[in-house]
Amino acid sequence: MLPLNKNIKIILNYVVGPLVFCLLAWSIYRQLQQQPNWWQSLKQIREVLYNGGWWKIGLTVLLMLLNWGLEASKWQVAIKRLQKISFIHCVRAIFTGTTMGFFTPNRMGEYMGRILYIEEGKRTKAISLTIVCSISQLMITLWTGLAGIVYLKSAVQHGAVPESSSFLFWINTVMYVTLIMALGLTLFYFRLSWLVRWVEKIPRIEKFLEPVKVLDSFNATILGRILSLSLIRYFVFIAQYYLLFSAFNVQLTGIEVFGCISVVFLVLAVVPTIAVITELGVRWKTSMELVQFFSSNSIGILATSLAVWVINLVIPALLGSLMMLGVRIFKNK
Repeated sequence: MLPLNKNIKIILNYVVGPLVFCLLAWSIYRQLQQQPNWWQSLKQIREVLYNGGWWKIGLTVLLMLLNWGLEASKWQVAIKRLQKISFIHCVRAIFTGTTMGFFTPNRMGEYMGRILYIEEGKRTKAISLTIVCSISQLMITLWTGLAGIVYLKSAVQHGAVPESSSFLFWINTVMYVTLIMALGLTLFYFRLSWLVRWVEKIPRIEKFLEPVKVLDSFNATILGRILSLSLIRYFVFIAQYYLLFSAFNVQLTGIEVFGCISVVFLVLAVVPTIAVITELGVRWKTSMELVQFFSSNSIGILATSLAVWVINLVIPALLGSLMMLGVRIFKNK
């Protein structure tokens, strides 16, 4: 039995990375083929690169590195309550998590990828800390999405967007639902320690409570710092869209980009998607429905969505799959 266990560990430690990389490459190609006008979008990207717009795409790539660097800093702030970990290891964990999240709804698999860099015996607690980071980003997405909905509603009422009774009904419904979710999540986020102490009073759940007791160490200062990093990261996303819309000749003002893309992010956060199967399609469809109120350049809108998807998700996921080669999931003893 022991040789079998050792062989399983060897397979997990040294085969998973290359296998995931090959699966990712094949899945990305398949998803591109399933999207409308994907070839035209790639052609548009190539034309921008050759016609002087390369610096905007290059700057977007640099912002991607800043984006994931902020996420690594945020995770480091949270995880140091459990284990000291260098910033470089945090970056590797973030990219590996992106790879794992590529195959799960709304990238929930990111948790499993990140905890590979945590010491054995502390990984279940690390999941709780990672969830806190996700909650902070979701809070920002909900509140900014709510602001985007208010902007779109105002644009309809002032005639900037063609008015429709069904559109107003749905935008009002989404606005109130989002407000309730944002208020509830904010209350939950800033009462984590209170929640842990309240749950501790419930009899016969001590053994299930151990992984979340680490949340009791969070105070308002730490939670505020994590939230601030999430907010900065969010506006990095918005800046990427602004640059790419400009590169692909989609004429939008900064406030129009924020109003549309904040709602796109809200939809991506709420609607179940799997990055390697459905996310590109949802991103394309939502962007088209919203941005076309302000611009008729449909090819530019699709090219922007494709470029953002490739830069922010595909490239980090491929890098993460390579980084998995250096991760020892189990330590052979």
